[in-house]
Amino acid sequence: MGNEWDAIVVGAGPNGLTAAAVLARAGRSVLVVESDDTIGGGTRTDEAFGTGILRDVCAAVHPTGAASPAFAELEVGRRVDWVVPEVSFAHVFAADDTLGVFRDPVRRAGALGRDAEAWRRTVALGADERTVAAAADVLRMPGVPAHPAVMARFGPAALAPLDAFTTAAFRDERVRTAFAAVAAHAGRPTGSLASTAPGLLLGMLAGNGWPVAVGGSQAIAEALAGIVVENGGRIETGCRIDAFDQLPAAEQVLFDVSPRALLGIMGERLPRRYARRLERFRYGVGVCKADFLLREPIPWGGPGADVLAKTATFHLARDRAQIRSAEAAVARGALPARPWVLGGEPTRIDPTRVPAGVHLAWAYCHVPAGCAIDVSEAIITEIERCAPGFRDVIVDRIVTTAAGFEDHNPNYVGGDINCGAADLRQLLARPVLSRRPHATPVPGVYLCSSATAPGGGVHGMCGWRAAKAALSDLGG
Repeated sequence: MGNEWDAIVVGAGPNGLTAAAVLARAGRSVLVVESDDTIGGGTRTDEAFGTGILRDVCAAVHPTGAASPAFAELEVGRRVDWVVPEVSFAHVFAADDTLGVFRDPVRRAGALGRDAEAWRRTVALGADERTVAAAADVLRMPGVPAHPAVMARFGPAALAPLDAFTTAAFRDERVRTAFAAVAAHAGRPTGSLASTAPGLLLGMLAGNGWPVAVGGSQAIAEALAGIVVENGGRIETGCRIDAFDQLPAAEQVLFDVSPRALLGIMGERLPRRYARRLERFRYGVGVCKADFLLREPIPWGGPGADVLAKTATFHLARDRAQIRSAEAAVARGALPARPWVLGGEPTRIDPTRVPAGVHLAWAYCHVPAGCAIDVSEAIITEIERCAPGFRDVIVDRIVTTAAGFEDHNPNYVGGDINCGAADLRQLLARPVLSRRPHATPVPGVYLCSSATAPGGGVHGMCGWRAAKAALSDLGG
C-alpha cells in the first residue's frame, strides 16, 4: 500500500470513493483501501445469473444521486449515463389498480386527481421547477439553504409521524397509501416521529425522476474511481483493515465503515466518552431481497400495465394498513404476516443489462435485523397477487437475507442497507450530536459512511462532507 500518503480512505463504497475524489481533486495524495475484491460497496453490479446479465446487488435506483451536490461538483453525470423513466414510481394496490407518479407535472396531476394540488404543496413543497435545488438543500443540511422558504416548510413536516401527515395532507386513501410506501423505504414504524422525512425527499424528487445508471449501479463506483485515479490517487482492493496499525502513515484517514467497525479498528485511540456515544448508535431493520431472472417481463395486467412498463420502481401494498402492520411487526422483531414489497424491473428501461430475450426484476421487504430467514416466497406471493402468472415467468432467483447482506457488506449491520436507523435522534445527530459530525475527536480521523449525515442513499454526500471537513482542517 506504499509508505506515506496525505490521506487514506478505508472503504470503496460510494461515500468513500466520493471522499477520495474530492481530496484527490484538491491535490492531496490519496490511497483507497477496500476489503472486497471489487469496489462499489452498495453500488456493486455482478453477473451472478450468467455472463452478460448485469444484476445490481443492492442499490438500484438513484433519485438522490441525480440531485446530489457532491456528484454535481465532481461532474459524475459526464461519466454515468442516467436513464430516467417517465414514471418515477408506481404503486400497485391490486391486479387492476395502479397509481403512477409521473415526472411530467400535468400527467402527475391527472394521476393524483383531487390530491394533485395537495401533493404539489406538501410533498413537492411548492418547489416545482426547483426540485433538484431544493433537494440539494436537504442533502446539505445543516447549512444555508438556497431556497429558505422551501426548507422552512420541509423541517416541520419532516418531523411529523407518517400516519398523521398522510391523513392530514391527502383526501384520497390511494394517494395516502402511495406516499406512505415512499416514506416507509426507511423502515420506520409509521407512527414514529420523523417517519415522514424520507417520503418528502424522495417524493420531491419524483418531479426530477428516479433514474437508474445504464449498465448497472457499478457505473457510479467506476466513475468515482476514475476521478480518483486520474487525479493521482490509488485504489487497492482485497485489503481488509482490522486495526489502525495496519495502515501506512497518513496525515488524515477517512473511514467509510459503520460505527461498530470504527470502534473495532480504532480501539483505545478513541476517547471513551466518544466511544460510548458510538456504541449507542442505532441500526435499522434488515431487508430480504430476491433477484429474479425472467423469460419475459412481469405480466402486469389491467389498465396499470402501461404505467408499469414506464418505470423502474414499484411498490406493492393493498392499503396503508398493510404498510403500517408490516413495519410495526418488524419493529417488534417479528416477520410480518403479509409484507409490503419494494421492487423494480431495470431491464424495462435499460435493456443493455441483458442479452435479448432475458429480463431482470428485483424485490425486497423489511425483516427484523439479522434475520437469516428466506422470505422470498412471501414476496413472490405478493407480486403474483398483483401480476397473476408471475411465477410462470421466473427462470431463476437469487435470495439475499438480512444476515446475507451483512456478510456481503459489513456496513450493513443486521442487514440494514442504510447503515443506521432513520429515527428522530439520528435525523438530528448522525452518528453523534456535533457541529462537525464527520470529524472524530482523534485529530485527522473522520467517519464518512452513510452512518453520518445525511444518511442512506447513493449520493456521496457523507463522503463529500467528510472530505470538506478534512480540507477545512488543513485550512483549504
